[in-house]
Amino acid sequence: MLSSAKRLFAVASRNVRNFQSSSSVLSDNLFVHRDTPEDNASTPFEFTAENKKRADAILSIYPEGHKRAAMIPLLDLAQRQHGWLPISAMHKVAEILDLPNMRVYEVATFYTMFMRKPTGKYHIQVCTTTPCWLRGSDEVLEACKKQIGIGVGETSKDMKFTISEVECLGACVNAPMMAVNDDYYEDLTAKDTEEIIQALKNGKPTPAGPRNGRFASESHGQLTSLTEEPKGPGFGLQPGL
Repeated sequence: MLSSAKRLFAVASRNVRNFQSSSSVLSDNLFVHRDTPEDNASTPFEFTAENKKRADAILSIYPEGHKRAAMIPLLDLAQRQHGWLPISAMHKVAEILDLPNMRVYEVATFYTMFMRKPTGKYHIQVCTTTPCWLRGSDEVLEACKKQIGIGVGETSKDMKFTISEVECLGACVNAPMMAVNDDYYEDLTAKDTEEIIQALKNGKPTPAGPRNGRFASESHGQLTSLTEEPKGPGFGLQPGL
């Protein structure tokens, strides 16, 4: 009886289709803290004088009793100053907001936009969600890895590049796309990707946006809607109205 069950399971396993094309990877984000020479509670962190003014401006937006709502903007400010988010920066934000450190840890480890380990000067985030995948994001990601010589979740030895594979960045109509820091590069091919990375290596980033010649998210070619001036008020209403 057991032998028959094993044979049936083996046949069923052979007939299971695998729809996944890209490799399975665990998240490259760090969800727990491990002390390192560059990331420990004793490493000092202070906002610069300019960023202290920005922090005060951020806090002024929120009414008394709700200052903790400024946590994400302050963490983002700390990350932009430092290049990534060390634990000492989290402690500084907790101090400013008069919160337990744990409240800040909870937020910083939940949102993947917060980089918990040293990150390269150019953080390349390649979207591989369905619309981008259907349009060739696998080739874009492979071009990044080949040109830089590192894998997903890794940083180049010269601290110039970090590659991340991410879910939807909200530019589906311009798929495939990738983000380099705050800039979106869209309508990509593998060749486009190679050119962009080479330009970054040379310290001369190319203009962000679509690479196929279209403007923003307009259709590539002739417009298919909104091709005439809008009608005036009341157009299409019944005469009695």
